[in-house]
Amino acid sequence: MAGGDDPEIILSFCYAGMSVLCALSCSGGIGCGFSGKKKRTGLLCVCREEENMVSIKDVARQAGVAISTVSKVLNHYPNVSGETKEKVNRAIRELDFVPNAVASALSSKQAGRVALLLDLHMRVQAIDEINMQYISGAINRAMELNLDVITVFFSMIKDKSPEEMIRYFQSQSIAGIVIYGLSRQERALHELIASGCFKIVVIDAPIVNENTSSLWIDQQSAQYDVARKTTEENAGKRIFYIAGRKDQYVTQERLHGIRRLKEELGLCVYVRYGNFSELQARNLTFQYGRNWDIIVCASDIMAIGAMKALTEMDIFRPVCGFDGIMLMGYAGKQMNTVRQNFARISAEAVMELDRLLEGGEGRNMRMDYEIVRMQYLDIIC
Repeated sequence: MAGGDDPEIILSFCYAGMSVLCALSCSGGIGCGFSGKKKRTGLLCVCREEENMVSIKDVARQAGVAISTVSKVLNHYPNVSGETKEKVNRAIRELDFVPNAVASALSSKQAGRVALLLDLHMRVQAIDEINMQYISGAINRAMELNLDVITVFFSMIKDKSPEEMIRYFQSQSIAGIVIYGLSRQERALHELIASGCFKIVVIDAPIVNENTSSLWIDQQSAQYDVARKTTEENAGKRIFYIAGRKDQYVTQERLHGIRRLKEELGLCVYVRYGNFSELQARNLTFQYGRNWDIIVCASDIMAIGAMKALTEMDIFRPVCGFDGIMLMGYAGKQMNTVRQNFARISAEAVMELDRLLEGGEGRNMRMDYEIVRMQYLDIIC
């Protein structure tokens, strides 16, 4: 290599009779999913001549473990000690190992599987309704498109570096990812998106690049609409707003909607963060609810918590939510809410991912919503 050549651009050469694998690519190449202008992301390419590729035996020898142990680590079996996992992962990093199944798929330019990456809230069972709708919509659409789908949860990759995430997804032959509920604080996932190694659709996050599309409703307008409807129906002037999590993109957008309503109608608004928690919303309502005309919540789960607290306090305040989950119909009170069709949103995300895998460029997409009053008779079959 000449002294002035850029090592990030000149990464591999093709010789007669030899194929080159680019498994972790920051600047384009076979199987990477990124094309066009070169990007520097700090993620290195692993390019090797096929005849010199590292095998699982090499990894086992380097780590001092059995081949079956390496296989268990690669497939994330639970009965492997942390010390052994670290040995194997260190050997994988040192040898720049990529499983053969992935190498074959990438070198032949075959389309891989699609991953649904969800944030499963282990302490809040009711929120699973949204994730189940997401999964249902995605799987049904994937079947129509003949795409193979796997489900991955944030907890499974939370301690991985961007490079380890790339290896993990490529070990599963993943070509595209739908990410649900990405927060501002998920720095490793943000780097994964910026790497360009996968085609990605993010739901409820405003990230768009050549390989990434964004899909969500107009969060600001939706929050404005439901809060205005509830305010005008009840002639309120003092609003207690229970916001979501500070690190969520939707939280900031919904706050913009409330601020817009405050300015337009000259309202007095008090904001506290409930972190999308029924318990926290309940406690905040016990603390502040008596002093305000209307309680506006940034999720249905929090609206239910607020309403239950008001019932226990034996006082009435109008409450509205956001999401349109079925549980609102069982709350015993008819509350305004923003209904999102999560199954349809997820189905559209898979369709958009398929378009990206076919060579399309990333774009910003908006889905519709409706303001409804959830009733029991509307949700029973």
